[in-house]
Amino acid sequence: QVQLAESGGGAVQAGGSLRLSCTAPIRIAMGWFRQAPGKEREFVAALAAYSGITNYLDSVKERFTISRDNAKNTVHLQMDNLKPEDTAVYYCAAAGDVAAVVREPPYWGQGTQVTVSS
Repeated sequence: QVQLAESGGGAVQAGGSLRLSCTAPIRIAMGWFRQAPGKEREFVAALAAYSGITNYLDSVKERFTISRDNAKNTVHLQMDNLKPEDTAVYYCAAAGDVAAVVREPPYWGQGTQVTVSS
């Protein structure tokens, strides 16, 4: 029932930046997962709907920033200093609370490709 619209993927060289965006029809806890070829989907970042609490994968904590535009029900993932190992399909996710986003989000976007070359 919650449809998520993603945008912002692309191809960059190592050290470059991308900004992903995800829009939901309601204000809800949202975040991002990623899946590289041959690997399992992994959690990247999440943001609560109201409290501002965030959660990050350790390997991206110093490089990625998740933020929210409340007026548009949109969450952004600013990705700086990208590395080849960040290459993956990035999926927006949403749930009733931030813990559920990290653990088992019931709502998913269609995915957007991020490719980082060395």
